Amino acid sequence: MKDKTIDYILRATWQAVSRMYNEEAAKYDATMATGFALLSIDKEEGTPSTALGPRMGMEATSLTRTLKSMEDKGLIVRKKNPTDGRGVLIYLTEFGKEKRDLSKNTVLKFNETIRKHVSDEKLKHFIEVSEIINELIQDKNIFNQTEKSENE
Repeated sequence: MKDKTIDYILRATWQAVSRMYNEEAAKYDATMATGFALLSIDKEEGTPSTALGPRMGMEATSLTRTLKSMEDKGLIVRKKNPTDGRGVLIYLTEFGKEKRDLSKNTVLKFNETIRKHVSDEKLKHFIEVSEIINELIQDKNIFNQTEKSENE
């Protein structure tokens, strides 16, 4: 069998995880993006709308669409930021807090299941490799190689 590329494995795995979360969310008339947004909003203090995009790694247009849908479903409310009149804080409604708990339990169940099937050592290696990949990308060391690799 031909070796799969690292990016293929990452992409295929993420697509499977994304599909799994979206299928679960669909049971509750939601999406993975909605669940992730619920988890990213501080349930007591609210969260500035401008902080959500970077926190979630989501583009502004996608975030706007997600927040609009969440507002329409009664999951969130927007209020003016009292310390910055131009800004908006996003707060969870009571219904939003209920759905946040559901999202949290879904993520915990996924993590628990993975931990049952993957040893601590393998999980540690997976996290280490993921961190290295992210660092290489962040530091722009993929196509502009200036450092020696671990294998050299």
